[in-house]
This record gives sequence, C-alpha cells and structure tokens, in this order.
Amino acid sequence: MFKRILIANRGEIALRIVRCCREMGIESVVAFSTADRESLPVMEATDSICIGPAAASESYLNPEIIVQAAKQKHCDAIHPGYGFLSENADFADLCEENGIVFIGPSGAIIRHMGDKQAARKLMMEHQVPVVPGSKELLENADQAVAMAEQIGYPVMLKASAGGGGKGMRRAFNEEEVRSAFETAKAEARAAFGNDDMYMEKLIVDPHHIEFQILADCEGNTVYLGERDCSIQKNNQKLLEESPSAVLTPQLRKEMGETAVRAAKAAGYYSAGTVEFILDASGAYYFIEMNTRIQVEHPVTEEITGIDLIREQIRIALGMKLGFTQDEIGIEKHAIECRINALTPGTIQFVHFPSGYGVRIESHLFTGYQVSPYYDSMIAKVIVSGRTRLEAIRRLRRVLEEIVIDGIKTNYDFMYLLTYHPVFLKGNYTTGFWEQNHEQMEDWLKEGIRSEAG
Repeated sequence: MFKRILIANRGEIALRIVRCCREMGIESVVAFSTADRESLPVMEATDSICIGPAAASESYLNPEIIVQAAKQKHCDAIHPGYGFLSENADFADLCEENGIVFIGPSGAIIRHMGDKQAARKLMMEHQVPVVPGSKELLENADQAVAMAEQIGYPVMLKASAGGGGKGMRRAFNEEEVRSAFETAKAEARAAFGNDDMYMEKLIVDPHHIEFQILADCEGNTVYLGERDCSIQKNNQKLLEESPSAVLTPQLRKEMGETAVRAAKAAGYYSAGTVEFILDASGAYYFIEMNTRIQVEHPVTEEITGIDLIREQIRIALGMKLGFTQDEIGIEKHAIECRINALTPGTIQFVHFPSGYGVRIESHLFTGYQVSPYYDSMIAKVIVSGRTRLEAIRRLRRVLEEIVIDGIKTNYDFMYLLTYHPVFLKGNYTTGFWEQNHEQMEDWLKEGIRSEAG
C-alpha cells in the first residue's frame, strides 16, 4: 500500500482524491498554487506544498516542480486528477524516472492514445469502427480540400494532439476547409505545442456516448456502462447521465465490448474512457480514448457502486480487479450537471442541499475566492433514482435549493434544462445547445424558473 500520495491538482477533484486516500489509510499531500493557498483541499489533506504562482504554466503545468515536491514530501505516488498534466506522457515518464508511481497508464500508452491519428490507426487494425477520414496527417490546406472532396462534406478538422474542443473546426465547403485548416492549426499550436491535423467525416447531430473502463496490469478489463454526454456547449459537456435513453440492451453490450477491445488493443491499464459518436441509424464510431479519470466519473460510481478513484489507486499498486464483467450490475439512473462560475468573486454564502440519492462534489465554502485563473466549474450535482424520471425530479429539487451568493453561475440555466421537452424525451443530440439555447435564454429573461419551481 502507498504510504503517501501527492495530488497534482486542485478544486473538487483534489478534494475527492484526498477523501479517498483518507478512507484507504493513505496520507495525502496537496500541491497548490498561491491562488489556492486557502482552498478546501489544502485544509483537508494530511500535508500540502506550494508549487508556484497562480498561473498554471508556473505551477500545475510544471512537471519538474511537481516531481520535486513529491520527492521533498516523501510521496510514493502522484495522482494527477483530470486536466492539467493528467494526460501528459512526459510527466508520466518523469515520475517513473524518479521512482514515483504515476497513478494512471504509462507514458507510452498516454502518448499513443493521445495522438488521435495514431489511435485511429490502432482502432482500425483491431476492428473498432472509426469515423471515415484521413489515414495520414494533413500537411497543408490543399491536402485538406482533396480529402474533404474524397470523403464528402461536411467534414471536421481536428488537431491530432487536441482535446477539450480545441483545434476542432467544422467545414461545409472548400472555402471553409481552407479557413478552418489554418485556424485550427494555429489554435492547436498555441494550446498543445503540436499543430498536426487530420480530418474526419462530420456526423451531424450525433449522440456522444462514452464507456467507462477499468483494466488492471494483468489485462483484466471491464466496462462499467455508458454515459450520455450529448448536451455540450462549444464541445464542453454540461450534463451527463447513465444509462442512455437511446441505447438498447443489445447495443449497450456491443458498444461496451467494443470499448474493452479498444482498451486491450492499447495495452491499457487504470481507469479510462472510450468515447463514441452514435448516428441516427444506430451506427457508432470510436472518436478517442481519455487516459485519465473523467469529470463525470461520479455518474458511473452511482449506478455501479464502484469507487473509481479507489480502483485507480489499487491498479497502480499492481492489484487485480476485484470483480468480473458479470458481477457489474446497473440498477439505478444517475445524472450529473456541472455548475460553472460565470464571474470570479468571493462566495458570500453557499448552501448545498442533501437528501436521499443526492451527491455534491465541490470545493466551495462561504468566503472562498473563486479565481479567474482556472476552469470555471465550481460544483457537480449528482443525483440518482430508480428511474430516469425520478432522477430528473430529484435534480430539479436540488437545483431549486442550491444557494451560491456572491458570483453569477449557470444553475438557473441547468434548472430550466430539466424541463425542456427534448431533454425529457432523452433523445437529445450534440446539436441540443445550438438548437435550443436561445429559447432557454428567453425563458430565463421571462422568469420561467420561478414559475416552473
């Protein structure tokens, strides 16, 4: 068992890992920037260490400083959480070189699956369906135009090292391809230091379905159901739920087994997520694999009863999975909605409701300073119920009771979402935001929230 783990992250995920360590009898050390000195994870951890100023590039994104901090605090392992360095292959390698266990897959696996074009090739070799697209990287706009004409419009230009919606552009004709190629390339270069580009056929308004997998170092691999992540704004997820209303039991089993095959093709171990898009005909395609814990992992935990952070740590210790595929059951419906800060500022008062089937993941407290330096997500509301309708009603109740004074947030919008007829039917796609946000913003102006409540 690890004696001490350094947590190279902040906010709610750092607090989540601190709590898991405490339950496992492991000491935790939170690495924090000066902006997070008074944060809840720092207060709750066994120990803490400042790793630099507020700018992420000088603290949370500095591998050398983090590894040095782990050694200074005599840590056996580092948990990267999500974001920041969680999918940085060089960081995983640096940990290994310094005799520190990286809680996640190896640098080689992260590197291979993080290269979207290389991952596509690997999937094709193992009969995992992928979206039609370029087999090689695109060197210039002329090549991009030729590929678009070959696979047919519309198309999606993607950065090979991309993620989080960056380095992605749609194109519906030659002029748009040329413009999108240069724009996406520049964005990818700025965001990832890598401007390699490839192209896929654009599947219009698909469902975004991802499968959570766990794999140990002996090759035992399972899937833990799916999460429907189709409600997104600018490729950033707003709400996730499981099980998906659009999957039949047969399709769920087929996609889950395909996700396991994808993970095994990569020689994967640890927690990971295989992401697919599903079109109107029921055809599905691999888009990428996230080699880390996901923001939305609590949805899976609620429907399966499996602690994914705990399993990550156990796998990093070299332990086998303690269950088989046949032993994983799904008997509940769970929904997670993300609460985002729309402005920075000081929390004057915060109240998170509780009750049966309610779970709140947040690092907020009264007096906390919401920083402008980092991601805007400040809380996750996770609810579960025996049915989807029960879970939706519970989510409404929780959102009605939440109080976050001092800053502006999006929870009014998320509350209205739970009443939208398209959401209630469960057959929403990634086009939901684009097609419905103006209507919902009009509802907000008209004060529909108070009437609905």
